[in-house]
Amino acid sequence: MSVHKQNEQLIEDIQGKAIADTISCAAVFTIIDEMKIEPIEAGRALDLLDIAIIKCQLGLFGYSPDKKIVKPAETVSEEMNREISACLKDGFLSCADAWAIAKKLKVAKMQVSAACDKLGIKIKPCQLGAF
Repeated sequence: MSVHKQNEQLIEDIQGKAIADTISCAAVFTIIDEMKIEPIEAGRALDLLDIAIIKCQLGLFGYSPDKKIVKPAETVSEEMNREISACLKDGFLSCADAWAIAKKLKVAKMQVSAACDKLGIKIKPCQLGAF
């Protein structure tokens, strides 16, 4: 598929899943997986289309009424702490690394963001470029 056709398909797919100029993080990643593109490509398309991402899969933004739904974990396991610490870059954990840790430890993505919240670690950058 040519780049132009792929871009047209991406825009069409995003517009097809968007509701009231918003689209969930999960819906965007469904498109990304189906099209086999890099997340940042979809993020750029969202910016061009002025469509906001809602319901971040890490619970960091896009929820009503408080925007953020993730709460600090009560405790953080040694294994989780070790994995997070090993992936820090300039004191931050990337969204992609948070997802990878969740997959490796077989836990929900929000468990990783909750652990980061408890440890005072900010997650950034977003794979889609939202933060």
